[in-house]
Amino acid sequence: MKTNILEKDKAVNYDTDMWVDEAIWGHRLYDEQTPWLTFLEFLGILQTELEQDKALAEPNSLKYNSYSRLYLRNILFNNPQLEAIYTEYDHDDDRWKQWLKIIAEKSGGIESADFSYLEKRFTSFRDFVEVVKFLQSTAIEGDSNKRWSSKFVFPYGPDCLYEDLRVTDKGGANNDRRFFARTGELLYLMLCRSEKGAEILPHLQKIGIVSPKNFPTNKWNQLVAMLQPENHRQYREKSSSSKPPYLPYIKLPEYDNLANDWLNLFNCNLPNYDVLPHLVTITGLHLLLYLLHRAKAILNEPIPPTFVLEIVASKKTLVRDLASDSYSENNGLSVKAIQAKIHSIGESAEWQKCQNISEAISILRTEFFWTEHKSSGTPQTILEDFSQKAIAGHKQHLGKFHSNWAKEIGLSSSKGSRRIRYTPTDFLLKTLVLCSVPKRLEFQEFLTILYEKYGFIIGEQQAQKFIVTGEADKTTFFENKQRLENRLTSLGLVKRLSDACAYVQNPFYREIN
Repeated sequence: MKTNILEKDKAVNYDTDMWVDEAIWGHRLYDEQTPWLTFLEFLGILQTELEQDKALAEPNSLKYNSYSRLYLRNILFNNPQLEAIYTEYDHDDDRWKQWLKIIAEKSGGIESADFSYLEKRFTSFRDFVEVVKFLQSTAIEGDSNKRWSSKFVFPYGPDCLYEDLRVTDKGGANNDRRFFARTGELLYLMLCRSEKGAEILPHLQKIGIVSPKNFPTNKWNQLVAMLQPENHRQYREKSSSSKPPYLPYIKLPEYDNLANDWLNLFNCNLPNYDVLPHLVTITGLHLLLYLLHRAKAILNEPIPPTFVLEIVASKKTLVRDLASDSYSENNGLSVKAIQAKIHSIGESAEWQKCQNISEAISILRTEFFWTEHKSSGTPQTILEDFSQKAIAGHKQHLGKFHSNWAKEIGLSSSKGSRRIRYTPTDFLLKTLVLCSVPKRLEFQEFLTILYEKYGFIIGEQQAQKFIVTGEADKTTFFENKQRLENRLTSLGLVKRLSDACAYVQNPFYREIN
């Protein structure tokens, strides 16, 4: 499938001394960027591209603008004295005067800050305080200890979208890649290449979280816009050295599966913004699947990754051990893929012909853009040194992606156990129902779909490989299946019609006339 691979632009310097993770998964999957922040980064890209009439229409490259919205961010996340000022002073004139003085002095990233426009927009200082408190209470990961310039308002609309910034002591603001680490860029490219963009975009516009330029927006977005000056829709000027993202594969089934689940969620017609947490959760799951599928492809393992899911029981069961083993196996796949990728170079005919270090380094520089290397040794020791450094670098971030994201989306937990295992939360289960059940499905058929779409092993029919080898018996997984049925029943997602017939039902399904 070499023709399915996009070559990296060698003219772009990505500030990395070896290109191994990126060659397999792209630039980049990043453990510190949560699924929610990935979704926000994606929305920011989509909004600015929509304003340029290019939304979800760039299959192989991406260059986009961003908003900084520093007035909004200072008001919401760098404004600790607001409530105290309201309490301390009795009259609005005094409150506004004192607050405007303090915020002008304390605000970061804005040259010659002037917040006086706010006094004209609110009938009372108390109204202003209440709006700020509301937006703070609904902020994404609002209780995190991230710096104020890395906190984000809920995406009510286009005026809520902005990039992650680092504000310097000198009052400047620079793009930061710690929490907007380009995983949202990969998500954008995946949806572009799924060829489902034309179907997805109208749904996002209907909700109101993105909008063409100069189009009217919803009332919640207008509330956020009130906190910003007239020129708040100006892009932040980007450096000419800004680097485009890199997603290696032109076409993959994973892209289409991701897009189809987004459409399945949209077709549920959930009220208002209720679909967004489910979009975030299912996106997290699909990016995990992308990580594992690409690792298995490098390892030449045709069997897709699987996940043994323990539905928690009152006491420990054998399924728990198998779920822990399944987690450990998947958690180690990415390191094995790195080793296999480098090993394939060592097995190549070109490498076997190496006569000296110079030739070996030349091959590694061509394949992996390696810039740091030893000046002595043999081709074999050079390869071993490269492999050790590549694995060490991988373990710092991408190697943690599976563990961090599985926890973030409610797929894994160590609760009640010394080992981490796959055990889904109620919210993840609800997301899976919304993505997989158009109206209703017989319970066993639902389990089959979860296995075929995501590799989830829950009941005895999906666990045949463990039953045949004697690692578990049929009863163990039958009881696990029964616990899932009970969980879903308590959530209002399963209805049993008789002893032999139970249906999983989508409560948000609507008949289309």
